[in-house]
Amino acid sequence: MGSITTDETESKLKSNSDNRMDELKAFDETKAGVKGLVDEGVVQIPTLFHHPPDKFSYSTNSTNTEHIIPVIDFKNTRQHIISSIKEASETWGFFQVVNHDIPLNVLEDMKDGVVRFFEQDTEVKKEMYTRDWTRPFVYNSNFDLYSSPAHNWRDSFKCNIAPNAPNPEDLPVVCRDIVLEYGAHVEKLGMTLFELLSEALGLNPNHLKDMDCSKRVMLLGHYYPACPQPELTMGSTKHSDGSFLTVLLQDHIGGLQILHQDKWIDVSPIPEALVVNIGDLLQVQEC
Repeated sequence: MGSITTDETESKLKSNSDNRMDELKAFDETKAGVKGLVDEGVVQIPTLFHHPPDKFSYSTNSTNTEHIIPVIDFKNTRQHIISSIKEASETWGFFQVVNHDIPLNVLEDMKDGVVRFFEQDTEVKKEMYTRDWTRPFVYNSNFDLYSSPAHNWRDSFKCNIAPNAPNPEDLPVVCRDIVLEYGAHVEKLGMTLFELLSEALGLNPNHLKDMDCSKRVMLLGHYYPACPQPELTMGSTKHSDGSFLTVLLQDHIGGLQILHQDKWIDVSPIPEALVVNIGDLLQVQEC
C-alpha cells in the first residue's frame, strides 16, 4: 500500500479548504440566503449546513412541570414578580413573561413583519444584503458564515433600536412601522426587567440601568425556511447569548429548546408570552 507524505496531506487539506471557501463565496454572492436555496427547489442541502449529532439527550417528558420553564405573570404583586424572577434566573436562566403591557396585536404584527421581509421578492432583498455591520439595517445569512464550522438553516436581519433610534427611511418599507413600534415597546419592557432583576439581587432598582446595562438595544429577526433534510442541520446551533438580556418573541411553530441539567427542554410557544434569557454579561455582573 502507498502512503501519503506530509506535503501531499497539506496539499489535500489546502485543496479542501479552497473548495470550501469557494462554496461559501458562491452562496454568499447569491445574496438570496437559505430562502434562495429553498426557492430553487434544493432537495439535498449543501454540506456547509451539515451538523454533527448533539451529545445531550432530549427530554421526552416535557409535560412534567419540572421540565417547563417558569411563566411569570406581571399582574401579580411586585414582590411576587421579583421573587419569581430571582428563582427562575438562578434555576433556569430563562423565564417567560405574560401581561407585560405589549399588546398582542403588536406581537403578531412583528412576527408578520419578519415574514413579509424575508418573503418579498429576492431582487428587492438583495439591495439590503450586506456584511457591513455599521449599516443601520443588516440582512444576510449566517453572520459567522466565514468562521463557523457548520451553518444554520436561517436568514437574519438586525438593526439597532437604542441608544439612537433608526431613521425610518433606513428600514425596509414592508416592516418599517412595526419594527419601530415593537422596538419601542421592548425597550420599555427591558427597563422594567432590569429594575426587577436589580431588586431580585437585593440592589437599588436603578442599579443595572445606572451601569448602562440597558443602554443598547438591538432587534434581530430570524427566518427559518422549510428544510428538505432537517435531520442534517439546525435552525440555530447551541449557544449562549453574549448580551445582558435577551427578550425573544416566538411564533406558533416553536422549536426553541434550552439546555437544562444536560437535557434539551422545549420552550412551548404561548401566544402572548415573551421569553427572557439571562445573557452572559449579566451573569458576569452577578458573580
